[in-house]
Amino acid sequence: MIPGERARLALVVWSVLVSQVFLYPGLAETVTALGGSGVLDGMWFLVAEFGAFVTFAVAWGVASDALGRRTPLVVAGALGGAATYGLVAAAPTLGLPFGAVLAIRVLGGAATIGAFSLAITQLMDLAGGHGTNMGAAGTAIGLGAALGAVVGGRLATVDPLAPLVGGAALLTAAGVLAATVPDRSAGGLPAGDVLAGVRTRPQLLAPYAFGFVDRLTAGFFALTGVAYLRDTFEVDAGTAGLALAAFFVPFAVFQYPVGALSDRIGRYRPVVGGSLLYGVAIVGVLLAPTFPIAVLALVLVGGCGALVAPTTMALVTDVVPASERGAAMGGFNVFGSLGMLAGFLIGGVVTAAAGYVPAFLVAGGLEVLIALVAARAVRSITASGAD
Repeated sequence: MIPGERARLALVVWSVLVSQVFLYPGLAETVTALGGSGVLDGMWFLVAEFGAFVTFAVAWGVASDALGRRTPLVVAGALGGAATYGLVAAAPTLGLPFGAVLAIRVLGGAATIGAFSLAITQLMDLAGGHGTNMGAAGTAIGLGAALGAVVGGRLATVDPLAPLVGGAALLTAAGVLAATVPDRSAGGLPAGDVLAGVRTRPQLLAPYAFGFVDRLTAGFFALTGVAYLRDTFEVDAGTAGLALAAFFVPFAVFQYPVGALSDRIGRYRPVVGGSLLYGVAIVGVLLAPTFPIAVLALVLVGGCGALVAPTTMALVTDVVPASERGAAMGGFNVFGSLGMLAGFLIGGVVTAAAGYVPAFLVAGGLEVLIALVAARAVRSITASGAD
């Protein structure tokens, strides 16, 4: 059983993920209701938020390390994100053009990345094993994505703006819940010292690189994967959301036990071996001749992804001291958000230029490539006795 404090933090992470993924299955309909049109406007709608994630993740982390407090910042980020989701939902009533919607999305991304990244950092601050704590974070991320995909698809079929309203409500609840969690930060260093400490730890590049590629595949499935399922098997947004959940449910369920297992056996085998299997499984989705078999393939993909995600985050905790965790996790989320952006862009651009098959080959191939290229660096971290 996850202790109460860990569970509350996991719920905050979960809420932020649900609010984001609500939008994915019915993205085309939502963007149209907001005054946009076509795949490119849908891509920019997502890119606006994730671009802000990239820009502000480290700033939130450095601020929390320097202040020695995280809870007030998590609350502020969640409530700020809730306000922007509500404002976007009201945009048609207020007569706001699509360009203004994108600007609001940037503000929302700047706020919600603070709640997301610092809630994970608070999990890092807890006792109980880095793998176990990051497994809780990974399970929250996966379950959030799974539920968001299912419920978001259903909401979009009722009203294309309903996913935004639901996201605003969840982020408000996350802010209230976060206020009940005590601070356990070991920070209080000057911001310059925090940044200098993180910059002098090149070992972080290995988990950052894995985080980039892993989130790339998530972004790829959120946009291109959903489009592939809808186009190939002619399913609606709700059914596509259920299929996306087939990926995210095993991705979530196995992360907590995998993270705890990595505290005993080390990170190398789950990270490197899991990435190899994950990349191959992604490409395997293309071989599914029918929709039910494609759903089964997505279950396998999610299970393979669960080997990598919590152990990669645990590597970050293994490398840095407690006083630099906010900045280090902020850096991890910068790379992760860049990965999501790359997943949106690569999926959209490659699909438009060459079709779905090359796009899936690129996404799966990158996962295999990072496992081969970074294996030695991961071995070096684990051989040092960090985990």
